[in-house]
Amino acid sequence: MTSLDGLDLAALDRHLREVGIPRTGELQGKFISGGRSNLTFLVFDDASKWVLRRPPLHGLTPSAHDMGREYRVVAGLADSPVPVARAVTMRDDDSVLGAPFQMVEYVAGNVVRSRVELDALGGADVVSACVDSLIRVLVDLHEVDPDAVGLSDFGKPSGYLERQVRRWGSQWQHVRLADDPRNGDVERLHAKLADSVPEQSRTSIVHGDYRIDNTILDPQNPTVVRAVLDWEMSTLGDPLSDAALMCVHRDPALNLILNEETAWTAPQMPSPDELAHRYAMASRQPLAHWEFQMALGYFKLAIIAAGIDFRRRMATENPENPENPDNPDSDDRAGQAVAVLIARGLETLS
Repeated sequence: MTSLDGLDLAALDRHLREVGIPRTGELQGKFISGGRSNLTFLVFDDASKWVLRRPPLHGLTPSAHDMGREYRVVAGLADSPVPVARAVTMRDDDSVLGAPFQMVEYVAGNVVRSRVELDALGGADVVSACVDSLIRVLVDLHEVDPDAVGLSDFGKPSGYLERQVRRWGSQWQHVRLADDPRNGDVERLHAKLADSVPEQSRTSIVHGDYRIDNTILDPQNPTVVRAVLDWEMSTLGDPLSDAALMCVHRDPALNLILNEETAWTAPQMPSPDELAHRYAMASRQPLAHWEFQMALGYFKLAIIAAGIDFRRRMATENPENPENPDNPDSDDRAGQAVAVLIARGLETLS
């Protein structure tokens, strides 16, 4: 397509030529379904393919959708053991597309989102080996020295857990319904977390949203991770928080948030406890204050679900808008996950 909501291809073409990106033929674009926060597009000409990400068209929330953050971490990790797509260009203002955006090279491979796609990978041994590779990549990320890749100022080196509790509690105030019936339980979990923040285990680069569908797997060998995607919540923080959220994503409530039977919640995947054990073995790190880390993960995922539902409510009635509630990929079930995840968090802490 040469015209897409949120992607002005003519303006993007001018920008690419201005910054010296080689171009061959007409620039075209395609919306990539499955994005539940930032919008993701495949952009291509006769010779090259790129992936462009930009904030959603409606319902933006404070501190989210940071294009500069995504681009910077991908550029910094280019020569590290963590596989990433090569950074191409970004703008942190609205001068080109009416919103910030960042663009990286297209990486060929498989993004495994659904259970059907997971089944196509192979049997239980293949899935288990794939999970081991995913965990190894996460451990590799947590072992990268931020100073060595130019990310020493990517976030504050301490106080991450306290800031996370505060940030997601504040985010709830922006996305909740008026007289929200879930507010009592949300505030209860928020207070319990705020009263029990432990010391940070150590400081590393954290992804903030790690699971199988935020990676690209090699099309011939699914035990090889070719790139890690979706870095919008990355920062410096506590690596155990990253590992715990990976385990929290195994909850069936993720199916409501992503509006499909997801690969990561499939029965053939290791249980949350098994994932935690594998991470501990691979990282050679104790899972300190694990109940708090898991409860914080449930809290974060609940507020993310509320934010997705908030954007759905704010969407326009344009039937071609990817965020429109009439779109078959709409996130119309995400709001149902909030109460479930908050209850999980309260149960974990108690």
